[in-house]
Amino acid sequence: MDINKTQAGHFYAVGVGPGDPDLLTLRAARLIKDADVILAPQSKKSKTSLALQAIAPLVGDQEVVISQYPMTRDNSKTRERWGLLADDVSDRCRRGQSVVQVTLGDPLIFATSSYLMEALAEQMPTEKLHVEPGISAFQMTASCFNDALTLQEDRLLLMSATDLLAVENALEQCETLVLFKAAGDLPGLLTLLERHNLLHRAKLVSAGGQGEHEVRVADLSRWQRLDLGYMTTMIIHIGKRGWHEDVAS
Repeated sequence: MDINKTQAGHFYAVGVGPGDPDLLTLRAARLIKDADVILAPQSKKSKTSLALQAIAPLVGDQEVVISQYPMTRDNSKTRERWGLLADDVSDRCRRGQSVVQVTLGDPLIFATSSYLMEALAEQMPTEKLHVEPGISAFQMTASCFNDALTLQEDRLLLMSATDLLAVENALEQCETLVLFKAAGDLPGLLTLLERHNLLHRAKLVSAGGQGEHEVRVADLSRWQRLDLGYMTTMIIHIGKRGWHEDVAS
C-alpha cells in the first residue's frame, strides 16, 4: 500500500502543525490534496476552523465538512459527540471514500483526533485507520527560542495547565515542564511560578504560527502581562539533573 496516497475506504488523522501552512509535512500535504473528504474540527466558541485555515492552499475539489466539538470537560458529552461523527466517517469509508481529519499540532497530543480514532476503532478495521504526525505546539515553542528541551537524562513532562495543584506537583517531577492551555488561569499560574522563583525560567508562545496574532515571551519575569488566547504553550526549565557530576563520581 502506498502510504503517501490516500486509499479508498480509509481514514487518516493528519496533524497540520501549529497553524503555519509551511509547517505541514510533505506527506500530510499529499494526503490532504488526495482525499475525497476533509474533516476540519472547530470549537463551538470559534467562528473559524484554524486547522482548515492552515491547509487552505491545499483545498481544491475535496468535500469539506466542519465538525464542531464542545469545549467542555464533560467526558460523556465529548465522547457522545465524537461517536456520532465516527458513525458518519465509517459510513463514508464503507462507501469507498477516503476521509482525512486535519488537526492542529499532532493527532495524538491533546488532539480531537484521539477521540475520533477511539470511536472509529470500534467500527473499522485497524488497517484502515492511519495517523500522520504533525509538529506539536511545544516543539514550535521551543524552536522560537532555539531552546533545548532535554539533555542526557533530563525528564520532559507534558501536561495541561488546567489544574494548578497538579502543575505545582509536577515541578518536582521533571527538569523541563511543558504546559498546554497555559492561558486558562494565567494570573494564578504566574503567581505559582513566582512563588517557586521560576518566572525567569519560563517562556511562552501564544497563537504560534498565526501571523500578527502570535505572541512570544522569552522571560516571563520581564513580561508586561496581557490577555492571551486558548492556544498558549509555556515551557518551564526547572533545572538539570547533574548527570555529568554523577558520571564523574
